[in-house]
Amino acid sequence: MRVFAELSPERRLDAIDEHLKQDPGRIRLTGLFGSDGRRIAGNLEKLPPDLKTDTAVQSAVVDRVDESGREKQAVRLIARRLPHGDVLVIGRNEDEVGEIARVVGGALALGVIPAVLLCLAVGWALDARARRRIVEVNERVQRIIAGNLRERLPHRNTDDPFSKLAMIVNGMLDEMETLIHSLAGLGSDIAHDLRTPLTRARLTLERGRTNARTLEQLQMVADKTIEGIDQSLSIITAILRLAEIEKHQRSAGFGKVALAELIREVGDMYEPIAEDKGIALLIHSPHELSVHGDRDLLIEAVANLVDNAIKFTPVGGRVEIGLFRGSGEYIVRVQDTGLGISEHERDAVLRRFYRSDKVRHTSGLGLGLNLVSAIVKLHGFRFTIRSGSGCVVEISCPTRRRQREQPAQHHAAVTCS
Repeated sequence: MRVFAELSPERRLDAIDEHLKQDPGRIRLTGLFGSDGRRIAGNLEKLPPDLKTDTAVQSAVVDRVDESGREKQAVRLIARRLPHGDVLVIGRNEDEVGEIARVVGGALALGVIPAVLLCLAVGWALDARARRRIVEVNERVQRIIAGNLRERLPHRNTDDPFSKLAMIVNGMLDEMETLIHSLAGLGSDIAHDLRTPLTRARLTLERGRTNARTLEQLQMVADKTIEGIDQSLSIITAILRLAEIEKHQRSAGFGKVALAELIREVGDMYEPIAEDKGIALLIHSPHELSVHGDRDLLIEAVANLVDNAIKFTPVGGRVEIGLFRGSGEYIVRVQDTGLGISEHERDAVLRRFYRSDKVRHTSGLGLGLNLVSAIVKLHGFRFTIRSGSGCVVEISCPTRRRQREQPAQHHAAVTCS
């Protein structure tokens, strides 16, 4: 409207004619009327009676005239009065809007409806699959509750949340199965290990009461009885100690622990014992390294490893205590030239009261490596039994920075390789 209104009268007529020629779809309406209402140019036959010339958009039914004839059309149009009194009207057929609506509606019908049906089908399929998995999980959980501890939840090697949850639950079930199996034999193991010293103490007292004739003989009987009772108390004390460590009651005592100083202290403690048995005790600690932990517990763990190494190394053998840097961790290694631990026993030696047939004649409770395992687990370290000349055991301690990055890893696995 603005472009046509600004043209000169002669150019305006040419522009109107050109505008209408470029309308093969017959949707444009243009009319130029004189002040008396007479049509000057365009394809609009006459002015609508209630047309307002304020350039507001209006709806009207008009008569269209062109080469194809005369017809009525519903249009949207605007009108403007020009300076010389003429009225310029420009409009557009409303049928175009309806046609666009029909095209868009058809496109939506062809696109949206199949998409909705596809979404419903996919949703139904996913729901059916989820229901099948839930039913399968329920069945397996019922079997676990019924006592089948080897049952595990199904999962796929994917990143979907259900599989991740199933793998976490399976890990928890693995730990529970291990604990339940260990607890199942714990009572009988404790009873078996306590029965021997208590039976020996009872027999000693019984024989002493019958056969002792002098005060010295009675004192000897009492000493043997005390020895048997002390052994029983040692078993009970060790079990309580394990329970205390496994419940994490000592985590409040954590602090900076100098590993080099720690292994030198353990070496000084066991050097006289090794020398008395004819065993060379060597210490390698070239680095002053430290970790975050409980110093007393770590001394106890390393001392147990050194005590085992000296105990099971023959005369003339060698025991080495070393401190090394690893990849993001510090390694405390105890190596000996003794009998070693066979491949099939490397998991068994970590159980309570386990004693190999090869060492049953040696004194001990069968709790040393189990105690070491509990201390390592409390600290979030890693305990490894390796192949080598004799036996090689390692406690791998993450550096302080890695401990800060993984503060919740107090469940670190004990591995054998």
